[in-house]
Amino acid sequence: MEVYTIGFAKKKARQFFSALKKAGIKRLIDVRLNNSSQLAGFTKRDDLSFFLQELCAAEYIHMSILAPTNDILDDYKNKKITWQDYERRFMALMAERRIEEKVDKALFEVPAVLLCSEPTADHCHRRLVSEYLKDKWGNIKIVHL
Repeated sequence: MEVYTIGFAKKKARQFFSALKKAGIKRLIDVRLNNSSQLAGFTKRDDLSFFLQELCAAEYIHMSILAPTNDILDDYKNKKITWQDYERRFMALMAERRIEEKVDKALFEVPAVLLCSEPTADHCHRRLVSEYLKDKWGNIKIVHL
């Protein structure tokens, strides 16, 4: 099973949707806590759902269970914790939520991508989600678009 990830920051809409089409994405799973911010541009919830259907024939799903809490996000953004602390706290949160039991593997039976805002997966929770699921489910190839 392949799990794709993508961030929208520093990408033009053409680049973003072209990457999804090239990968054959049919389902986008939004793992952001806030998916309707004005800062999200073309990836605001309702706009993104429309663009995905029209441009990629893909469906949109928002799964806030795969997002960090405001406390974790704020502590990291305000430099109260390091990236390593963020990783540790978010991994513990996913374990506490038991996401491996609550996320249906069938979501990934079609090419599916985890969406967050960060331009690269290095310091983004979408990477942590995909790695956590790989650890719990096994047999996952992670592809960062």
